[in-house]
Amino acid sequence: MTAGIANERVWQLLNLLADGEFHSGEILAEHLGVSRASVFNALAKVADSGVVLQRVRGRGYRLARPWHRLERSEVLRQLGKDAALFNLEILPQAASSNTLLLQRAGPDIANGGAPSGSVLAVELQTAGRGRMGRNWRSGVGTALTFSLLWRFDCGLNALSGLSLGVGVAVVRALRKLGAQDVRLKWPNDILTGQGKLAGVLIEAQGDMLGPSTVVIGIGLNYTMPANLARQIDQPASSLEEVCAALPTRNQLLAATLLELAQALQQFAQGGFAVLRNEWEQCHIHQNRPVQLQMANGKLVSGIARGVSDSGELCLETVEGMQRFNSGEVAGKLAGNERGMRLRDGGAEHSGAGATASHPLPQSGLSANVSRVRR
Repeated sequence: MTAGIANERVWQLLNLLADGEFHSGEILAEHLGVSRASVFNALAKVADSGVVLQRVRGRGYRLARPWHRLERSEVLRQLGKDAALFNLEILPQAASSNTLLLQRAGPDIANGGAPSGSVLAVELQTAGRGRMGRNWRSGVGTALTFSLLWRFDCGLNALSGLSLGVGVAVVRALRKLGAQDVRLKWPNDILTGQGKLAGVLIEAQGDMLGPSTVVIGIGLNYTMPANLARQIDQPASSLEEVCAALPTRNQLLAATLLELAQALQQFAQGGFAVLRNEWEQCHIHQNRPVQLQMANGKLVSGIARGVSDSGELCLETVEGMQRFNSGEVAGKLAGNERGMRLRDGGAEHSGAGATASHPLPQSGLSANVSRVRR
C-alpha cells in the first residue's frame, strides 16, 4: 500500500512546484494565503509518497524531478477526433481507480450507470491492486494508473482472453511511442529486459449470456526512483529505461486509450481469436521451456506453444499438449527437469515470474477475467 497525501494543501503546493524550479517558502505561503510554517509542515508530508524535495537556504524548495501532472484538456487534445469515445476524469488521489469505477458502473446505463468509455485516471493510488490481491506501488508522477469501463453486448462467458487482448493494446501503444523490446508474458504482464513494466487487472460484472461490463485497470511504471524500487519485490522496469525520447504521461494515456478502444472493438467482433497471433508474436516465452506452478504447488514443465483462442496457456509436455488457465510461469526449467525430451525447445530463457488469477469454475470464465460480480 502506498502512503497517501490527505491534505489538499499539499496537492496545491505540488502543483506550484511542478515546474521543477525553486520557490521560496515565503512566496508559496503568500500564494496559498497561509503561514510559512504551514507550508513547511505540508511539504514534510510528501516524502512517503515518493516525492523527493530539495531545499536550499536562500532559494527555497523544488522537486528533485519536475512533475508533469495529468491534464484533462491535454489528454483530450491528444485524443483528437476520438475524444468523444471517452468520458475522462482525473483525480489527484484515490484508493483504487478500479474500485471507484466499479461502484459507478451500476447494473446498467438505464439505471444511472457510467457509460462505456468512462476513464478514471489517478495521480496517486493509495491501495492500487494487482492480481491475487497484490499491491501495485507507485509514487506521484512515477506511474500512469487508470481504469477504463467498457460495456459488451456479450455475456461473461465470451470474455475469456480479454486481459491478453488488453496486453496487445498496451504493447501497440508503447511501441508507437518508441518503447523498445516490450514483450508480453502470460496472462497479462507487460515486460522489458529489465523486468515488469506494466500490469493489467480486469474485473467484470453482468450475466453469463449478456450484457456484461468490465473495468480494466492498468498500472504502468513511468519512472523508477530508487526509493520506490526498494519497495518492489520483483524485477521492475520503467518507460524511461526503454524510450529514447520519453513521452509525457498525457501522451501515454491518450495513446493507450486509443489502442484499447481499437482492441476492445476487435474483441467484441471476434473474441480473443482475432488478437491471438499478435499476442503470440509478443510472447516472451513463445517456444521456450517454462515451468508452471499450480495453486496446489504442483510444477508442470514444458514448452510454451502460445495460447488458445480463449487465452489458455498451451504447454507441450512429456504427456502431450496441455492447456492451463491459471498458474505462475517461470521461464527456466529446474535442473532436475533438464533431461526432458521435448521437440524444438529452443534456448532457455530466464525471466521474472508472472502470476495468473485462479480459475473461476462457477462462471465458466478463464483466469483472464480476475473477478466476476453478479
